Amino acid sequence: MSDMPSEIPSPDASAAPRPGGRSSDRAGFRAGPGSPPVEWVVAGGLVPYAEAVAAMEAHAALIAAGEAPERVWLVEHPPLYTAGTSARAGDLRAPRFPVHGTGRGGQYTYHGPGQRVAYTMLDLNRRRPDVRAFVAALEAWVIGTLARLNVRGERRDDRVGVWVARPDKPAGLDGSPAEDKIAAIGIRLKRWVSFHGISVNVEPDLSHFAGIVPCGIAEAHYGVTSLVDLGHPVSLPEFDALLRAAFEEVFGATVDGATELAAASAVAGGTGERNR
Repeated sequence: MSDMPSEIPSPDASAAPRPGGRSSDRAGFRAGPGSPPVEWVVAGGLVPYAEAVAAMEAHAALIAAGEAPERVWLVEHPPLYTAGTSARAGDLRAPRFPVHGTGRGGQYTYHGPGQRVAYTMLDLNRRRPDVRAFVAALEAWVIGTLARLNVRGERRDDRVGVWVARPDKPAGLDGSPAEDKIAAIGIRLKRWVSFHGISVNVEPDLSHFAGIVPCGIAEAHYGVTSLVDLGHPVSLPEFDALLRAAFEEVFGATVDGATELAAASAVAGGTGERNR
């Protein structure tokens, strides 16, 4: 994932982006007084990608219609690559895993075991209809989670996602310091309801990223890392608890939701995977 426009495509015509910088007031993305808490749902096992997309898109449509609560859905996927709306064919180096087209912003990325994907279905009409500020709030969420593990995550104006400095690695040819990406962000909006979301590398097999140019960033001093790679082993349940606490600081209260894929898939009805 590279610059902001390729990372975050314009929403539907009814929801064109409004002006806004990437700095974000954390309180700016809490829902208004009296709004219900966000459902917090954790899927068990590896979730098939097509089923996850169908359930996520169907639930986002119900939120837009006022028929369902906002939801954060935590999943793990089997190994796969996704191609965002700005993906370049040459960035798929070795398609050793299934490749899925996707309607979210960005380029190629990897999902697999040990990576926490958080599909974030929020109604920005209740919060703040500002795409760039929303992305900054997602970054603040990830950065706050990492801080609880004494990991310093940082945002970059020219590179969406969350990065960590790697002084132990060689600098770039121009002297730029080495940095690794630990979390990716790719969203889509319809009627100001978000879907897709964030992915954080907890303990994935980092060699799986070699099949792509992750997020279109090919410079050798910009790599990919994980919490385990940085010397912070943590289980997914432990990480999820930190992720939830940091989410509530930025977006407000949560409540436990259904725990099984079947419960989320039920809202999908007969919906199949679209070009995600």
